[in-house]
Amino acid sequence: MAIARGAGTEIIRSAHFENITNSDKILIFGEQHHIYTVLSIIVHAVAVASTTSYFKVYLKGYDANGSDTQESMLIWQKEMVATDTFVWNDKFSFNGHEPTDYTGSMDSIADQNLIADQASAVPQYLYGTGEAGADNWDVHVTYIDQNNA
Repeated sequence: MAIARGAGTEIIRSAHFENITNSDKILIFGEQHHIYTVLSIIVHAVAVASTTSYFKVYLKGYDANGSDTQESMLIWQKEMVATDTFVWNDKFSFNGHEPTDYTGSMDSIADQNLIADQASAVPQYLYGTGEAGADNWDVHVTYIDQNNA
């Protein structure tokens, strides 16, 4: 049976990624009029290039302070050695798309509503990356996808 994905639905999703290296790997790709709540990200260091290395998670999206599009904002980074496993389970939410017709810092309810309306064609997304080319990471992400279309 297929999962209902229509307007007004809320589903728990998960995705698993093997062998992530130092290239960016999208963990959640935003869809317009969706809100994503990250529940947990599990990272396992299969191999690292040096004694220790970092895995980093970023949100690529809209900067409501400077009205800049497609900004990479570091959410967290974790130093790990080979065979370490790290569970990040702090919760946060983000919109599926950026706002449109919005400039300058958010300083009114109207600006706040423009951000929530997600009217642009530019998706926001969560991605992870390793620190060095020889790093190798396994990642599992669990999140809630709310469809408000």
